[in-house]
Amino acid sequence: MKIIAAYQEVGTYRGAADICGTTHKTVKRVIERAEAGETAVAVRAERPRNYDPVAELVTTRVKSSEGRMSAKRLLPIAQAAGYDGSARNFRRLVAAQKALWRRDHHRGRRPAVWTPGEYLVIDWATVGGGLHLFCAVLAWSRWRFVAFATDERATTTLALIAEALAAAGGVPLKVLADRMACLKGGVVANVVIPTPDYVRFAAHYGFAPDFCHANDPESKGIVENLVGYAQRDLVVPLLTEAKVTGRPVDVHQANTAAALWRAEVNAAV
Repeated sequence: MKIIAAYQEVGTYRGAADICGTTHKTVKRVIERAEAGETAVAVRAERPRNYDPVAELVTTRVKSSEGRMSAKRLLPIAQAAGYDGSARNFRRLVAAQKALWRRDHHRGRRPAVWTPGEYLVIDWATVGGGLHLFCAVLAWSRWRFVAFATDERATTTLALIAEALAAAGGVPLKVLADRMACLKGGVVANVVIPTPDYVRFAAHYGFAPDFCHANDPESKGIVENLVGYAQRDLVVPLLTEAKVTGRPVDVHQANTAAALWRAEVNAAV
């Protein structure tokens, strides 16, 4: 109807084609059908594919592997079952079947929703050279804090949390940690119970200790992203320079570099 209306307005095939974003040949066919009184467009029959005989086989394997089996490993099985097409065409079939499987087996995840002042998220990373990297990020504003240490003990972790709160100039409602062994007193019904020392520390500062759920991208993703960013942008250049010059980096030099890095990244708008 849009093509017909455009043709009636401008009176030429090419003019209507420019308006509708199509070709003048398509406009001509539509107008000729309309003038002949044809209202329905013939449905083009779907062409057979060379992978149709093995489509059910692929569906079964994708379902059995929960969408993980690759086209590379499925191809020999399909070839043994009679498939004689190209690997590229077969990958299209596997990709389509995986997309269908994931659509019906979605985990129902949604991104975490952060509010100002609600969460400080913390985590550790072992970076080599006897150094461990402590990372903290205010979830809403993305303000970052990183510091180096020689261990990941509970006393070290609590001291660095206190340092992060001092640097932030305030205390959030909750501090969200991955399931750190140094802060975890136990797990009951998949809920982490903090250690008594951590409970006393949190009560002193006035925040609620919180822990990520197991295998939960919403709560773990934000701090793991910071860990990866800090390693790429801070740790790798630091250790590379140490390797080139032959002078190992101690924890004090590393923390001096970390302070400069924090000032740089937190100043960016």
